[in-house]
Amino acid sequence: MLNPFDAVITAMILMVRLLWFAILARVLYSWVDPNPFGTNRLKLMLYALTDPILEPLRRIVPPAGMFDLSPIVAFLVLRVVEAVLINLRGY
Repeated sequence: MLNPFDAVITAMILMVRLLWFAILARVLYSWVDPNPFGTNRLKLMLYALTDPILEPLRRIVPPAGMFDLSPIVAFLVLRVVEAVLINLRGY
């Protein structure tokens, strides 16, 4: 039986994974539509989901030429958070 603590941890893991896939979708979408402004609902939704993590990282991680490295750092941070949550859950 799943106790409440495990249920909360599992929900948090799912949110981290959703954010990971949202960042991936934003990166892939930026290759198709390089316009930095939200032009449709999908793009606006991706920006709303990913800006809270990417914008602070952009202030810390400088761009490498024309490449934005903040998604790579975000992927690493999210993977560490996911590993910590999985260890908290115990399996």
